[in-house]
Amino acid sequence: MRSTASSNSTTDSVNIESSGQVSTLRDYLSIILLGKEKQIDLAIACLLSRGHLLLDDLPGTGKTTLAKAIAEGIQGRLARVQCTPDLMPADITGFSMFNQKIREFEFHPGPVFADVLLADELNRTTPRTQSALLEAMAERQVTIDGEPQSLSPTFFVIATQNPIDSHGAYPLPEAQLDRFAIKLQIGYPDRDAQRRILQREVLATADEQPSENAASASPLSLDDLRSLQRQVQAVSVHPRVAEYLLDLVEASRQDEAVELGVSPRGMMQWQAISQAWAMLKGRTFVTPTDVTDVAHSVLSVRLLTHGETVDSVIDRIMNSVPTPEYQ
Repeated sequence: MRSTASSNSTTDSVNIESSGQVSTLRDYLSIILLGKEKQIDLAIACLLSRGHLLLDDLPGTGKTTLAKAIAEGIQGRLARVQCTPDLMPADITGFSMFNQKIREFEFHPGPVFADVLLADELNRTTPRTQSALLEAMAERQVTIDGEPQSLSPTFFVIATQNPIDSHGAYPLPEAQLDRFAIKLQIGYPDRDAQRRILQREVLATADEQPSENAASASPLSLDDLRSLQRQVQAVSVHPRVAEYLLDLVEASRQDEAVELGVSPRGMMQWQAISQAWAMLKGRTFVTPTDVTDVAHSVLSVRLLTHGETVDSVIDRIMNSVPTPEYQ
């Protein structure tokens, strides 16, 4: 693919300060979650695109560690909800209680009033409680007693679920899944990373701080994050790249193995993730490669298939549309 932008133009690359901030955040997370560079980049892209992240993986692979590291990396407040069958919607959104002293109702905010919300094992709570997150994720607000309450402008949901143990679980409905920008599997680290994890644990047990885990002050502030998110929205999408994305969306809806293809919301999130991915690569314009690089993570959370694995269907969809070239 060839871009119309000149290679020596200052608009061809992300400004030095923004590029440095993104690199610093990436380095910060890489120190904490070892050997998972691709997953870290996708998580950052999700954050910068103002999407929400679903981590679908086995216990002990670093899901909670990643959530905590992201909150620390942007100097944001983290709230964690352990989802259980008896969890109520008000336990997430908050509630109003009558104060006898002042003879008025007082609002007690729930954990959604944080910068980063970790909903641990979201599929363990009931559909009624799961739906309490729908408005928060889509509009960054919740309605309590008929009154809308604004959430943090950087509100970011990281939900986890265990794909193996389905006993007592409530599968997330399509409307809920479509609120997530991407789905990630962190997976087991490679042998070298596991060796470093063991060494780090030994040093920590001995009350010594290992140098590779000596993460300094948080690399970003919430203001920095908001600035980067605005820059992502300004990343340009050439009309032919947009047409390529539209062709892929249409292919997802026409595939015989797909019951539900990509929705308009999913299409917009796919473009936003592609814009963020381009920024991570140091560009201010989206290429077809950016669209394909994030395709599996974007589509795996929203394609409902039958008779085939989601990955094989995604591969077929991506191969069915020719990659565009333009002058």
